Amino acid sequence: MTTSVSRPPAPLAEPAPPGPRPRRQRAARRPSPARAVGWIVLVIAILATLFPFYWMVKSALTPAADMIGDSGKFWPTSPTMINFARVLGLTTEQETRAAGGSGASINFALFLWNSVVYSALIGFFQTLFCAMGGYAFARLRFRGRDALFGILLAALMVPGIFTLLPNFVLVRDLGLLNTVWGMVAPSVLMTPFALFFLRQFFLNIPADVEEAAMLDGAGKIRIFWRVVLPMAQGPLITLGLITVVWSWKDYLWPLLIGRDESVRTVTVALGVYLQQSPNTQPDWTGLMAASTLSVVPVALLLVILGRRIVESLNFTGIK
Repeated sequence: MTTSVSRPPAPLAEPAPPGPRPRRQRAARRPSPARAVGWIVLVIAILATLFPFYWMVKSALTPAADMIGDSGKFWPTSPTMINFARVLGLTTEQETRAAGGSGASINFALFLWNSVVYSALIGFFQTLFCAMGGYAFARLRFRGRDALFGILLAALMVPGIFTLLPNFVLVRDLGLLNTVWGMVAPSVLMTPFALFFLRQFFLNIPADVEEAAMLDGAGKIRIFWRVVLPMAQGPLITLGLITVVWSWKDYLWPLLIGRDESVRTVTVALGVYLQQSPNTQPDWTGLMAASTLSVVPVALLLVILGRRIVESLNFTGIK
């Protein structure tokens, strides 16, 4: 009779001390001429993009009397906030003229609110309706779907100036001149780019997710609201932000439709403010202060939601 002796388990090998990194990783981090040239080009592009904004802020902080003398300097000699105060209506007429103002006035709070309402309506409704249309073109099957989608994409090649006059005539005949709904009417439904953008994302959503929801008794409408939209949160925020920025800086269409001061946007108000100044002595410091204030809301929105844009632009589908 033989007896088997159980051997004790072999001790675990101790982890090897960290050695030098592979040569490939170290070589990848070494500076190279191509990498240096790329960084130089990137820095130059960033500076070229931000320099006009910096110069606008610098001019807004410059007293009107020093506007010519400080034109060659990168920082005002005597920075002041009086230009922002008089644009916001916090100074009297005597103080405004003493600070170099031309006597022109701007109801900045009202015009800023009009721009917020104008941009918010376009951004919300256009994103919502384009999401509906993009999902329909991605998942629903009906006769003429591909041909209709091709026609919508062909509209990308039509310049916006060609549709300006027909839209103006339509809004005028509907009696919507000098109203907020007349201003948002041409852009509140769909745009070809937004429709194409969301359709491509919906095509990348696995059909198994929707089929599982259908097995639970959900219809197409419920699947769209309860399943698809939560999964498309990133692209929806990105599209809404792009739409808000585009509508915020829009000038020509609000100028044609919103002539009345009660619906005038801030971009149109800045043009009117400049026209009210004498041709021989424009109020450049006041105009730069108003322009700086008009950029602040959009800049804050981009800073808060900028990460969402980067994440949604890098998506390749749902895993």
